[in-house]
Amino acid sequence: MDWERARYLMVEQQIRTWNVTDLKVLQRFMDVKREDFVPADKRELAFADIELPVGNGRFMLAPKIEGKFLQAASIKPTDKVLVVGAATGYLVALASGLAQQAYGVESDAGLVVAANSSLKAAGIKNAEVLQGDMLSGLAQQAPFDVILISGAFASLPEALKEQLVVSGRILAVLGHIPVKGCTRIVRSSADVWNEEVLFEYPLASLYSPACKEQTFTL
Repeated sequence: MDWERARYLMVEQQIRTWNVTDLKVLQRFMDVKREDFVPADKRELAFADIELPVGNGRFMLAPKIEGKFLQAASIKPTDKVLVVGAATGYLVALASGLAQQAYGVESDAGLVVAANSSLKAAGIKNAEVLQGDMLSGLAQQAPFDVILISGAFASLPEALKEQLVVSGRILAVLGHIPVKGCTRIVRSSADVWNEEVLFEYPLASLYSPACKEQTFTL
């Protein structure tokens, strides 16, 4: 496969067509080799317009959704970012080039090892994926300016809300089947969070040992 051609087509035909126009965001998709963050047996599907299963109920977001998240989050070079449900680390890698520091939390130990290996191989030094319960975030590394959640929740876990700085942004898909909305949550004060539904999207629920009742497997 011509990986560079496939990468270009992913950006032009999938991401741009979803009204992702931020040039810094688009450049991250050109700079980070998505195929290197995909399991070997799924590599030929690296640029498919799907949520790509990566094992144990976990998945990578479709490229267009990653693009929408990154653009809506308005990540600044001084920001600290958390990706909840890091999976293979690709979204962490994308965010790391826009932020000062990027963390991921992932419950699957094998994916944590694979993600950190891929980040190291890509030469990314300001990103790390840690193992933990995805409902709980990363309290020791908090607070965060931006939190990106790569799977749906019925409602936003309180622990994640509390790990956001005032003026911070969360991007998540919230709701119940069949209506789930990609939502931007902005913490406007210590006890006020403002929600804006950006678009509807039928994303699978985020697997976490503590929230099996909310989860179905791809």
